[in-house]
Amino acid sequence: MTHPSLALTVGILLQLYIVAQGFQVQSLQGVKVLSAYDENSSVDIFDWLNHPSRKSLLVFGTYAADFNAIEYGQRLRYYWPRLRDEKKVDQCALLLNCQPQAAQALVELLDLPNDIQVWVDNRGEAGRVFGVSRGWLPDNVDVHPFLKLFGMLFGLGAWATLPAVIGGYLGNPFAGQPWIEDALTVGQRKGRWPDTALELNSNGEVASNKFQELPLVGSWPRRPLELATLRLQSMLGVSLAEWQKLAPDEEALQNGVLTQLGGCLITGRGGRVIYEWRDQGICAVANFEDLQTKI
Repeated sequence: MTHPSLALTVGILLQLYIVAQGFQVQSLQGVKVLSAYDENSSVDIFDWLNHPSRKSLLVFGTYAADFNAIEYGQRLRYYWPRLRDEKKVDQCALLLNCQPQAAQALVELLDLPNDIQVWVDNRGEAGRVFGVSRGWLPDNVDVHPFLKLFGMLFGLGAWATLPAVIGGYLGNPFAGQPWIEDALTVGQRKGRWPDTALELNSNGEVASNKFQELPLVGSWPRRPLELATLRLQSMLGVSLAEWQKLAPDEEALQNGVLTQLGGCLITGRGGRVIYEWRDQGICAVANFEDLQTKI
C-alpha cells in the first residue's frame, strides 16, 4: 500500500509541475470519452481541442451529484452564450465523471443550453491526465471514499474549500457573480427550496431580488448569503433529492471520482492553450468573470 503522505506529496508535485510547465494539449492524445447522448459515439479530446480554426472551452467536471459539477453547470448556463457571442468561443463541452443517464439528469435539472456538448468519463481518467486534484488520500484504499470526502469538507487535501464556502456567506462588495441570480431563478422555476430569495413574474423572470433589499449590503455586486442560499438550494434540491439518479456507481467509486476535483481549459486555434484552471477545493471552481478577461 502506498503511504498516504508519499502519495499526497507526489500528487502535489505533479500538479505544481504541470502548472509550472504549462499544460500541453498533446498530453491528451489518445484520450477518448463518450457522448452523454450517444454511448456509441466517442470523442477524441485532443482532436476536439486541436481544431485548426476553432476556439474551444472544455470543463473537466466531477461526478454528477457533486457541488463542483453543479456549479460548473450553473456557471456555464449563464456564461456560455456570452462567451460564444462576445468572446467568439466556437464550441463548449462539459465532461462529467458519471454514467450517461446521470449526466442527462443533471442537464435537465440545471436547464443547460442545447449547444453545450456533454460528455461522460465514468472513471475520471481524462481529468487526471489534465492534472486535476485527486483530493485527500487518493491512493489510500483503507480509507472509505465518503470519509475522504468528509475530510475534504474541512480542507484536507482541498485547501480552498473553506475560503470558497465562507465567501458564499460573506459576499463581495467589489466583484459580482451575476450567474448566481440566474441559477436561483432556475431552481425556483423547478420548485427547489429555498424559494423565497426571488420574486418571479408570470413569465418566470425575476421581478425582484430580496438580497438587494438588505440594509447596507443590498447594493453590493455579490450580496452576503446569496451564494450560500443557492448552494443550500443545490444541495437539497439537486444533490440530495436526486441522489439516486446522480450518484457515482461502484466503478466510479473504485476509481476515486468521489474526491477527484475538476478544472477548465480553453484553447485557441490549433490547440494553443489560452486559459487553464484546476480546482483546489469543493466549491472552488473557475471564476468565469476572470476567465472572460483571459480570452
